Amino acid sequence: MSARSVFARYDFAGRVAVVTGAASGIGRAVCDAFAQHGAVTVNWDRVAGTPGNDDTLHATRHLAVDITEPESIQAALEATLAEFGRVDYLVNNAGFAGSTKPLDEYDPLEWQRVIEVNLIGTYHVSRIVVPAMRRASAGRIVNIASLAGKEGTPNASAYSAAKAGVIAMTKSLGKELAQTGILVNGIAPAAVETPLLAQMSASHVQTMIDKSPMARLGTTREVAELALWLCSDSCSFSTGAIFDLSGGRATY
Repeated sequence: MSARSVFARYDFAGRVAVVTGAASGIGRAVCDAFAQHGAVTVNWDRVAGTPGNDDTLHATRHLAVDITEPESIQAALEATLAEFGRVDYLVNNAGFAGSTKPLDEYDPLEWQRVIEVNLIGTYHVSRIVVPAMRRASAGRIVNIASLAGKEGTPNASAYSAAKAGVIAMTKSLGKELAQTGILVNGIAPAAVETPLLAQMSASHVQTMIDKSPMARLGTTREVAELALWLCSDSCSFSTGAIFDLSGGRATY
């Protein structure tokens, strides 16, 4: 991004945004961006995270949540509704990349864990939050998928499969809720500079960079800006859609 970039402005005053996995990385950036535009932000994560240079995370309410445990999610929803009375926006961001190795060398338990966090966790959070949005006849859900779910990344079969599932679920749920006032969309980033990349080998990350026409990683701010638009009133006729964020790599 240019140092002179000027970002869109939104008025999210009075709105409540729940972001899973917002202790760091993309989730943290999304929480910060919502807060900067007036929203109440709630981080559903196993850890709280720490304030950064902009000191905005301190204003984010943290609730300890394990998205693989439905009881934990239900308790967090009840606490959020008790304190704030509503959930306007849900960003399903929490994820686990897992190892980068060939499928036949992958630990079956780790493979299953990647699916459990990225796909089944997103299902459980959505399943539990959607009824609250139905009662309000309004809401926005943004699922953070991945370009790996579109292309299938070599040596990342579990992550690719999980994110492909998130993409398909986004399309399905978007259609289910299309006449309820709830819009469901997804973002499929290419490699973004986050702590998640530390779970991957340097050569694997460089391969992803080399595939980008812009020859760089994406930024968490760029993901956050797209998430804000998808949750804003400016987005009114898109649902069940997956939005590319790959520096020109994926144009389908």
